[in-house]
Amino acid sequence: MENVRPFPHQADRDALTRNVPYDADAENLIVSAIMHDAPAYQECAQIITRNDLYLRHTRLIWDVVGGMIAEQKQQNPGLADKDVRLHPVLVKAEIQKLDRLGEVNGGLLIDKLGSDYISPLMTPSFAEQVRERARLRRHLEHATAIEAAVLSGTADPDHLDKLVAAQHENAQPTAGPAASSHLTGALLDWAPFFATDFGATVLLPGKLLAPGQQIAVVGEGKAGKSLLIQELMWRIATGQSCLGDRPQDPIPVLYIDAENGHQDIWDRFISYGGGPDRMGLLSYASFPPVRPLDTAGGGQDLLALVRECEAQIVCLDTVSRFISGPENDADTWLSLYRHTLLPLKRQGIASVRLDHLGKDSDRGARGSSAKNQDVDHVWELRAQGGGALSLKRAYTRTGIGPDQFSLVRQARKDGDRYLPGQTRHILMTWDTEEEHAEGTVEWLVDQLDALGLPNDAGNPRTKAALAAARIPAAKNKIEAAVRHRKNRDNSGSPDGFPQPLPEGVPGERSPGTSKGSQKPQVNHSPGTSREPTGMAGSPPSPPPKEGKGEEAPGSEDPQTPDCTICNRPMNTDWAHRGYTTHLGCDPTTGSHPAA
Repeated sequence: MENVRPFPHQADRDALTRNVPYDADAENLIVSAIMHDAPAYQECAQIITRNDLYLRHTRLIWDVVGGMIAEQKQQNPGLADKDVRLHPVLVKAEIQKLDRLGEVNGGLLIDKLGSDYISPLMTPSFAEQVRERARLRRHLEHATAIEAAVLSGTADPDHLDKLVAAQHENAQPTAGPAASSHLTGALLDWAPFFATDFGATVLLPGKLLAPGQQIAVVGEGKAGKSLLIQELMWRIATGQSCLGDRPQDPIPVLYIDAENGHQDIWDRFISYGGGPDRMGLLSYASFPPVRPLDTAGGGQDLLALVRECEAQIVCLDTVSRFISGPENDADTWLSLYRHTLLPLKRQGIASVRLDHLGKDSDRGARGSSAKNQDVDHVWELRAQGGGALSLKRAYTRTGIGPDQFSLVRQARKDGDRYLPGQTRHILMTWDTEEEHAEGTVEWLVDQLDALGLPNDAGNPRTKAALAAARIPAAKNKIEAAVRHRKNRDNSGSPDGFPQPLPEGVPGERSPGTSKGSQKPQVNHSPGTSREPTGMAGSPPSPPPKEGKGEEAPGSEDPQTPDCTICNRPMNTDWAHRGYTTHLGCDPTTGSHPAA
């Protein structure tokens, strides 16, 4: 019996032999016409979009011509379509500026299409043909996705029914004028617009950016940009606290990495505390095969990934790895914004891009200055040594949120491997009440307070108390500590260390007198002891002097304190500055410089 395949047609329609529906001739004729005639472009734009074109070179020509028309009209708002200057040579020059001549065979394809073109009046017919092929292509892509889901065993029938209904609705043909609905959809509806509280901006965890904003994190090589941002994105995706901020609900994050290999990624997330069941809503693409993001195709690739992951934050590590144009060319970054970052912003998706500082780090990121003109914030990360990091906002468009973070990177290693869950970035804090260093005047004051010595104790009594407690102290430190303690009650400062007082302030007590009642004064002749019996080491009391003074209003004599070493009257101005001894008195012999 002859062995006949029951369904030979099925093998002829597998994925390897299936033809994708598109019309190359129609696409080439359309772009050949629009390179000469702006009205032809506008007619076709009412029927198709760039996504309806299948060939890569036709999409490129379509984008370049559309950009040239928009640029000339922006420079001259009253310019009519028929007056827009277009020519294949000009189109080729624009493509050369983008450094993409390789996509049009070095420009030879532009010359061929430009020399053989149809009448602009015929372009709508070919545009209709292209649109029909694009509709078939979308049906095929949708059917393939459903088939893959069914064969994998993960398909939900109810979910597939909804997908089929949505696909059927989106595939309905639209009339020409309705094709501009995507433009009118950008018009603001004033009632809900003003009913929205835009002032109540809630920053994303970590407070580096708000939803829908775009930031750049730049730093020197080996400063640890990836370490910081990887942990931050992981914490955001798992709903943990980060950079001192409170925990919030997990947020879907897409991290696209073209810097770190799989081994590095594994080591890092293990050190952060990650694991198979501890990655939350973090999607991580390592060296993804996306096209350059400064091209239309690259922007589509990234948006497809974003839709698949339902991401609300996208991180690019490092942004210079995802562009094809020169880093020093402003057009490169303008193309990146137009094709990738602008579509993300339209959808309210935040983005973080990592970059390197230039050779002159004070001038910010390397490359063209245009790279940061479209971001909302630029954060500079600098290593301070010893694990200390400074994250400072060098540019901001909105001014919302903090301007600087002082961080400490904590990590523990076992040999060459980081220990699991032992790497983190925390905010640096300072103690408000620092312990006084041993040997300082403040430390000496603490010791005297601990000994219970009165605040009005003079130098001799203070020296005796320190000697009895076997606390060594230099002469100048003792004198400074005595002045601090005597003036402490006058200062009123919480730390007990008075601020300098202006001279001649009425109503201030003279240094050496304690707060409260005055001690009885006793006259002594110079050279005799002034300490009462049983009060060894107590400070001498100044004798009353004749004349007017500030200490006793209505009396005729001011109280001028005596030197605590030689017991002679001190200069009033010198005493009011807080000194208790003459400048030249010798504490060992008790001699006065004039003796």
